[in-house]
Amino acid sequence: MKSNFVHVECQHCSNRFNSVFCKTEHDHVKEIEAMKICSSYKKGETIFRQGAYAAGVYCINAGKIKLSMMGDEGKEQIIRMAKPGDIIGYKALLSGEKYNATAIAIEDTNICFIPKEIFLVILQKDASLSFEMMKVLSNELKRAEEKITHLAQKQVRERMAETILFLKETYGLDKDDHVNIQLSREEIANLVGTATETAIRLLSEFNKEHIIELSGKKIKILNQPKLVKTANLYD
Repeated sequence: MKSNFVHVECQHCSNRFNSVFCKTEHDHVKEIEAMKICSSYKKGETIFRQGAYAAGVYCINAGKIKLSMMGDEGKEQIIRMAKPGDIIGYKALLSGEKYNATAIAIEDTNICFIPKEIFLVILQKDASLSFEMMKVLSNELKRAEEKITHLAQKQVRERMAETILFLKETYGLDKDDHVNIQLSREEIANLVGTATETAIRLLSEFNKEHIIELSGKKIKILNQPKLVKTANLYD
């Protein structure tokens, strides 16, 4: 079950300037501060469910979240990975529709919930926040378009390499130089857009070729130039 965590003032939040609230006017930050609700979620807990109506937006203070949709046959499809500083739940809120995905904590996570009443009012008053929201929506649309293109045109080996690089870019490295997120083979396969058995085989191949090093769910990149070449990425 979710529980309260130590309340962090917005103006002192270490992730504020990595979020859409980076340029929000001071008075509006104080309004958000007065209304937000801060909660903790354990690994595996659900923040919101596909099909529910949006009651506000969620700003991630610490932890990692996956957003996934359930297909017609009940198969999960991860559509987005979120990190500290990101907000989730905003598309359903802005459109007035139901959530099209379920948000699940993939590690212990702290979140600040901002009710829709205050968020929408401030969004109308604060041009800087509105502009930042447009950038967020634009970037997400760009990522979606790129994923569709890569699924159609790239081989699965290329997509696996690109997924590992994406996870490193999104979450960075831990103190031991492992990619700072641990996902199941099924979740990795889901991100790549392939079968779990294929994902396992490709990770094993990359490991044997000394492109990466596997230790359980941990991944260490040993040869990034070769991984970039395998992903067929160019500057």
